[in-house]
Amino acid sequence: MFTKNQLGILYMFLAVCTFSVMDLLVKWSGEYPTGEVLFFRGFFGLLPTFFLIPKNKLKTFYKTSRPKEHLFRCLMGLIALIAIVIALRKLPLAVVVSLSFAAPLFITILSIFLLSEKVGLFRWGAVLIGFIGVIVISEPGFDEMNVYYLLPLIFCIGMAFVTITIRKLSTSEPIWLISIFFTITISIAGLLTISMGWKMPDLKDFILLALIGVTGGSANLFLTQSYKLSEVSLVAPLKYLSLVFAVFFGYLIWNEIPTFKTLIGASLVIFASLIIFRREIYHKEKIPSTTRHE
Repeated sequence: MFTKNQLGILYMFLAVCTFSVMDLLVKWSGEYPTGEVLFFRGFFGLLPTFFLIPKNKLKTFYKTSRPKEHLFRCLMGLIALIAIVIALRKLPLAVVVSLSFAAPLFITILSIFLLSEKVGLFRWGAVLIGFIGVIVISEPGFDEMNVYYLLPLIFCIGMAFVTITIRKLSTSEPIWLISIFFTITISIAGLLTISMGWKMPDLKDFILLALIGVTGGSANLFLTQSYKLSEVSLVAPLKYLSLVFAVFFGYLIWNEIPTFKTLIGASLVIFASLIIFRREIYHKEKIPSTTRHE
């Protein structure tokens, strides 16, 4: 028999693996329009999320008393998802994953203004270290005026707003409802782009596109279950295994070799994020079970 902590670690590992597979599929799907990929991510992401709905809520699952906050969360999540999809297609996998780790830095800053939280010297120091890491990773992009390096940062800002909003929503709204509204939103947003030139996939590509949604939805479930079973301080560091996967698969499939600056910058960002996690746990502040990139 597994203990709760062991199960939590297992679920977090499964979440990291499924998110990494989703990244690979998104990067691979570069010949398909972004809107089409969004539709597959949302529509087929509903399949695993559907099983979260309690049986007594199936007919009225959509009812909420906070529609404006749900709408804001969905819009910010949509912006973040579009940014990360394009970034995965235009930049090396390890660079995108490394920059996406900067999300806790933006969450810390926004929590001051949106949640009236007090941030001490340790977390301000972590934010500074993290942004130095971001600059180290992005320097080639700035030198070459590669605007695609800004997309992972747009993702981080979007996810920061998402996280803060979920912190507020989770006081009265179930996680499954928050997730379902988002998957429905990206399905509709993707479907609205059908007139912009969708490409008809063959059977193999259809299955792989559908797997983008299934893996994304499943990863959300694994991550949520992990946080329910274990302390955040125990399982959260496992999320950084995704950088190992990104380096390995980036080299194996696309012959991408991360630069020394990318690895140094990623180390600084990860170190800063871990400091922020530890300080939040020390102050017993609520850390929401949000995903890395929906």
